[in-house]
Amino acid sequence: MRGKVLFALGLGVGYIFGTRAGRARYNQIKSAALKVWNDPRVQEQVSVATEFVKDKAPEVADFVSANARKVAAKVDEARGIKPAAKKPAATKTAATKPATTTKPKASTKTTTASTSESAGK
Repeated sequence: MRGKVLFALGLGVGYIFGTRAGRARYNQIKSAALKVWNDPRVQEQVSVATEFVKDKAPEVADFVSANARKVAAKVDEARGIKPAAKKPAATKTAATKPATTTKPKASTKTTTASTSESAGK
């Protein structure tokens, strides 16, 4: 309970000091941040970083997906689930096959009722 009261007190103090700084201080901080962001040296480094990320993104995606498969297999193994067989890639012929329908199973109540009637005779 004491921690909650101190937390609420901290929020109140922060709110009071924040509102005293007001909109003028916010605008001052925002303009300074924009000035830094729009600096040509900063923008040059941003474009260098962007190009680096574009070059490395496919490698990172492959690495992450491969390791995610390994982790999923280990989790399945720990849970006692057999690993699923690899499915071949879907082909156009598989998509054009007519869908097979399964017939609904007969109710077990009907079957057991008719069996019990014939046993009673």
